[in-house]
Amino acid sequence: MTAHGTDRPLPLSVDRTSPVPLYFQLAQQLEAAVEQGRLAPGALLGNEIDLAARLGLSRPTVRQAIQTLVDKGLMVRRRGVGTQVVHSQVRRPLELSSLYDDLEAAGQRPATTVLCNTTEPASAEVAAALGVAEGSEVHRVERLRSAHGEPMALLRNHLPPGLVPLRTEELEATGLYRLMRASGITLHSARQSVGARAATEGEAGVLEEEAGAPLLTMERVTYDDTGRVVEFGSHVYRAARYAFDFQLLARP
Repeated sequence: MTAHGTDRPLPLSVDRTSPVPLYFQLAQQLEAAVEQGRLAPGALLGNEIDLAARLGLSRPTVRQAIQTLVDKGLMVRRRGVGTQVVHSQVRRPLELSSLYDDLEAAGQRPATTVLCNTTEPASAEVAAALGVAEGSEVHRVERLRSAHGEPMALLRNHLPPGLVPLRTEELEATGLYRLMRASGITLHSARQSVGARAATEGEAGVLEEEAGAPLLTMERVTYDDTGRVVEFGSHVYRAARYAFDFQLLARP
């Protein structure tokens, strides 16, 4: 078991004087290595017996640590292959940031495929969100966002027409919010709702999930510093690959 891009073994150790169970100490270190990219998707953990001998642990203790990460979806046991890193889950803070920026900050190597980049008449829902007349022309962009070559989310955004140039090659090279900022738009605030539902057959096919698989949903209306609505986003995320982080404060 070596660090990503090197031949050096991961710096793993356990503290036998700690009240924290040995298996959990090991599981935490392995999880941190996955989250920080030191154990990349596809990496093999190697032989449990060798790892147990290296750390002076019993094989059941090592197996329990690894099973903890298997249960979290970070690793998988493959017959004839061994235990393999699958991915790290993206944990996104609830703040006014783009998925592209959050993936990049997490070292997830984001990639984008533009599925649609066009104008269309505004539906009642879109018109209400953007504050325009129903049937008036708006810009619609749909993108598939991936990380490490694995689908993460389907992103649908509607924008007022003429707000910002949206060329497909630029949308595939960077994030929407970066393009908006580059055009002089100052993003100020947003109204957002988070939910969950089952994947449709179309969504499942694009996201490489089973039809009916759980998806996280997010709808966001974003405003600039003048109070103008600049975008309405309606996104779905693979629940196994994505989570929203909340910080809750007690009322005084």
